[in-house]
Amino acid sequence: MSETHTTTREAGGATALAEPPTQTAPAPRVEAKFGYWWGTGRRKAAVARVRVRPGEGKFLVNDRPFDQFFTEVRDRFDVSEPLDVTKTKGKVDVLATVEGGGYTGQAGAIRLGISRALMRYDSSLEAVLREHSMLSRDPRRVERKKYGQPGARRRFQFSKR
Repeated sequence: MSETHTTTREAGGATALAEPPTQTAPAPRVEAKFGYWWGTGRRKAAVARVRVRPGEGKFLVNDRPFDQFFTEVRDRFDVSEPLDVTKTKGKVDVLATVEGGGYTGQAGAIRLGISRALMRYDSSLEAVLREHSMLSRDPRRVERKKYGQPGARRRFQFSKR
């Protein structure tokens, strides 16, 4: 890397080189628990426990390759987005266990779990993940059915007589 120097004008009009700004070292990694960094993700009714470790890019969801587990392209994109954004695809192994909910909820839960695990793996990735809003849990849930109605918002047909 090249160091940047800035010039400053002194009172006599002469220019002098100022000291280059000191670069802060990234925060040290938190020690891995059993060789993995953990992250828990939730979305709708799905809960995902995700483990990340340095490796060659293996990605398993419930002991199956993620492209076999998720058949929809949208879900595959959602799951791999944190790795693409942080440029860690192919550099870390991801092992996820997910239960509850449907495929979309499970994909969203794994996405949040991967983001949280990557943040613990390398804290310098937090800014990139926050910029793409991958560390925020989606609070939306299914609205409950109300009595006297066939659904949450739907009403029975109104009859005047």
